[in-house]
Amino acid sequence: MAIDGKTQLYGFFAHPAHHSLSPLMYNLTFAHYGMNATYLAFDYTADLVTMVASLRHLNFGGANLSMPFKSRIIPLLDEIAPEAQLIGAVNTIVNHDGHLIGHSTDGPGFFAGLAQKGVHFQNAHMTILGAGGAGMAIIAAAAAAGITTLDVFKRRNATYAPVAAKLTELAAATQITINIHDYQATAELTHALQQSDLLVNATNIGMGASNELPLPLAVLQQLTPQTVVSDVIYFPKETAFLKAARQLGCPTYNGLPMLIHQGVLAYKLWTGAEMPLTQVTQAMEAQLYQK
Repeated sequence: MAIDGKTQLYGFFAHPAHHSLSPLMYNLTFAHYGMNATYLAFDYTADLVTMVASLRHLNFGGANLSMPFKSRIIPLLDEIAPEAQLIGAVNTIVNHDGHLIGHSTDGPGFFAGLAQKGVHFQNAHMTILGAGGAGMAIIAAAAAAGITTLDVFKRRNATYAPVAAKLTELAAATQITINIHDYQATAELTHALQQSDLLVNATNIGMGASNELPLPLAVLQQLTPQTVVSDVIYFPKETAFLKAARQLGCPTYNGLPMLIHQGVLAYKLWTGAEMPLTQVTQAMEAQLYQK
């Protein structure tokens, strides 16, 4: 589809933004449907007031956000969807005639990615490593996915107390049991893993060429083959964490399904249509893993 005066613009705003795979995902989808639309990545460093004004005045159909804007943009939007209010962060903006609505599709996208692989939970126990942006989004979406008990392991640093307070709010709002633990509490981590139906690494440990594990190998070896193990990292395709879990007989999933399905949900919010999942997945895998 040639760009012309009627082309609908969508975009990704982050700093940095050059690494984003979102243009591939959305532009492939626009082409699939023959839509006169395009999606661009903006490495954005100016003020947020200007960004929000641009979304309105240039009539963006919608936008995605990443760091460092997910929380800071909230006061500037006209409406915040409940799932974004829960975690205090937005990754998707929908523009309804200048009325900007902030959503969070990361957490629902994580569980939708597992569901698409045939992985479902009911009255389940989950352990998550890390409670940053991705971790908090997954925690907030856990109840809707069938999780009833959740153990969160986080470094005891300056953000430990505020995160603990936020988790208390999330537990009350979602009606699930959430326990926070010091990341160094090895005995507690071992006990949690022995009970877990799902273990998630929501830290960046293991990203890129790193062979680090987000937890001691001796602790990881307490897993049973019935535990589903997931990593929010999608590059490399198999982190050292996932490799070790696979060798224990656990079903393992990297972060690519989450990346794709948060986009699936964003696209549906913008257009009401479904992404061509097979084509998008093949294109993303080719871009990431077949170089």
